[in-house]
Amino acid sequence: KRQVSTQSTWVLRINKMLSCAGADRLQTGMRGAFGKPVGTAARVHIGQVLISVRGRDTHKQHMMEALRRAKMKFPGRQVVVQSTKWGFTQVTRYEYEPLKYIGMVRPDGVSVQIRNKKGAITKKNCLMQH
Repeated sequence: KRQVSTQSTWVLRINKMLSCAGADRLQTGMRGAFGKPVGTAARVHIGQVLISVRGRDTHKQHMMEALRRAKMKFPGRQVVVQSTKWGFTQVTRYEYEPLKYIGMVRPDGVSVQIRNKKGAITKKNCLMQH
């Protein structure tokens, strides 16, 4: 699975100007200089995650190579980092297995939900399965 964190929503525009002799008679300068759309871009901050990938540990080398090749397509300096989290969750790799064994995490699509120890006892949040 992969997630692209940013979307290109900013529209880039250009106000074309002529640069030949007699161009001053054809143009109006900055009057009505809104420009025509020529493309889109995404605004990102320093340190912002651009692409996230999850997979099995056996495919780690292939994923790292794919991200290394993908970072060449972006301007600027990009860094490939391996997370300590389990997939796209907020649980670390070392916490996930014990929590799964005692039934404290429940799969929820690409993420997990951590069951709360407080509140009314219901079938949904009960840790003991009959």
